[in-house]
Amino acid sequence: MHKKKKYWTLCCIAAVVLSLITFTPLVIPQGVSKPMLGGVPYSLWTSFIITVALVVLTYIGTRVHPGMEEEEDKS
Repeated sequence: MHKKKKYWTLCCIAAVVLSLITFTPLVIPQGVSKPMLGGVPYSLWTSFIITVALVVLTYIGTRVHPGMEEEEDKS
C-alpha cells in the first residue's frame, strides 16, 4: 500500500512538472521565429513528446491510485 502511494505522488509531481515545462523556453524558444527539427517545428515535436508522457503517466496513475485498493477490497 505504501509503495502505491509513493508512485501516485511521483506521478502527480511528474504531471505538474511536464505541465510547467510546456510553457518554458524549452518548448517555446525565445527570439527564434521558426525553430525546426527534421522539417517539423520544434514546438510541435516537444508538445507531442509531452503529450505522450502525460498519457503514459495517466495510465500509470490509474494503476497506482490509492483509491483503487478501496474499490478492490469492496468487491
